[in-house]
Amino acid sequence: MNYHALYQSGELLQRISNAYKRLSACDICPHNCGINRIKGERGICGAGLYPRIASANVHQGEEPPISGTRGSGTVFLTGCSLKCIFCQNFPISQLGNGDEITTLELANRMLKLQKRRAHNINFVTPTHYLPQILAALWLAIPQGFSLPLVWNSSGYEDADVLQLLEGIVDIYLPDMKYSEDAQAVSISSAPGYSLINRTAVTEMFRQVGHLQLDDDGIATKGLIVRHLVLPKGMAGSTETLSWISENIGKMTHIALMSQYFPAHKAPGIPGINRKISIDEYNHVIEVMEEIGLENGWTQDHEDI
Repeated sequence: MNYHALYQSGELLQRISNAYKRLSACDICPHNCGINRIKGERGICGAGLYPRIASANVHQGEEPPISGTRGSGTVFLTGCSLKCIFCQNFPISQLGNGDEITTLELANRMLKLQKRRAHNINFVTPTHYLPQILAALWLAIPQGFSLPLVWNSSGYEDADVLQLLEGIVDIYLPDMKYSEDAQAVSISSAPGYSLINRTAVTEMFRQVGHLQLDDDGIATKGLIVRHLVLPKGMAGSTETLSWISENIGKMTHIALMSQYFPAHKAPGIPGINRKISIDEYNHVIEVMEEIGLENGWTQDHEDI
């Protein structure tokens, strides 16, 4: 892993220092709350100084090259910079369920997952804890940590913050949720999402390129974009997939997700108060085929 070289050169420690400085007037995510997390203040994401996690376990439910045969070492981090009204994990993302731990304990969790032979460490909703994750990595490396790192995020991230991860994250797994900012604001409280998201994904691709697999079909490096199909085309799927094809390339691996259902506050919101139909999902598959996006994964009809 490239992060070993960054550790040896002192670059990793410098990036940790730079990342923690940003917490004193927090601008880690695009909300730019400006609060002092060093002193324990909390902004939109709900995060303070110390990482809070809901679980750290071996998980089989990710894309095939992420889960592989032995599972992905998945660390679910508490809080989120988005406030999706349909979030299926809202007790973790919005209600703050989880345990506050030290960066040393986070490092130990990573090492335990490595001992369980997970293929990678998969940080889920990690953006707001970027400094703490880097610090945990710095503590884990001298104890023999060597797994690829997966950055499994909402895609609502600033490119200059993502640059702190260059040479550290091996596999980026971002969402591309919306093509229209009006939907991003009304559904996820994410102003400016479209441009911010596309700029972030472009930076991720610059760092890691298209997905690379080893001889066993396990991801070693690269980009996988997740897109959740919403009812009535509210995600702007055609526009997003067309942008990916034209700007990232037709080789891009897409995980096209059909599992939307109205969780959290969505049952009371017209337009998103139902699951998607088979026809809605099949239409997006047809769009992918028409624009030449052939790499990735779709889901079976029985999953809808």
